Amino acid sequence: MLALLREPAPVCAPALLGATLTGKGVALRITEVEAYSGEVDPGSHGHRGVTPRNRHLFGPPGTLYAYRSYGIHTCVNVVSGPVGQSSGSLLRGAAVVAGTDVARDRRGPMVADVALARGPGNLGVALGAVLGADDGTSVLDGSGPYTLRLDPGLEARLTSAPVARVVDELLSGGLVARGPRTGVGGVAGGAAFPWRYWLAGDPTVSAYRRHKGAIG
Repeated sequence: MLALLREPAPVCAPALLGATLTGKGVALRITEVEAYSGEVDPGSHGHRGVTPRNRHLFGPPGTLYAYRSYGIHTCVNVVSGPVGQSSGSLLRGAAVVAGTDVARDRRGPMVADVALARGPGNLGVALGAVLGADDGTSVLDGSGPYTLRLDPGLEARLTSAPVARVVDELLSGGLVARGPRTGVGGVAGGAAFPWRYWLAGDPTVSAYRRHKGAIG
């Protein structure tokens, strides 16, 4: 997995689909992600460099970067790429594959199973993510509250083929769809940044909403 996480988010993100994030009583299978990548990406929190708030977005690979969305929910990203370069994959949607009752206690009794972790804020709630405590922890070495495991078939493929080839096969195989990022303004929300990836047809994927200020 480390070979994958050494890659920048636009390469790494599609391969996180089907991975499982486990911790705090639940396990989520990732079905939707968005890549955000540094100085070249005006949509990234790291676009203007390191700050005390975004410092964990700059590595090391396998770090969990958490932030507060609209002052309400905690959203989580998996950091990848070289240390010192801003690069993260926002987890936007997932299926709860273990701990459904725990996730429902966090989300509410009337929420359907497929909606428990649909959308990045809801995913953070289902995980029980805590902004201050979980930001900067590792999802690789067992020292943090969550552990990430790639899809076993993909993990096996990565042992015998270059990361770029494996990701190209994913994107051309018909199971993974891609497009502009949702809710992002300016050119960062347009066709120049088709860095949202999802499992085609999966009901736990959130609806695409184009930002009214998106360009392109």
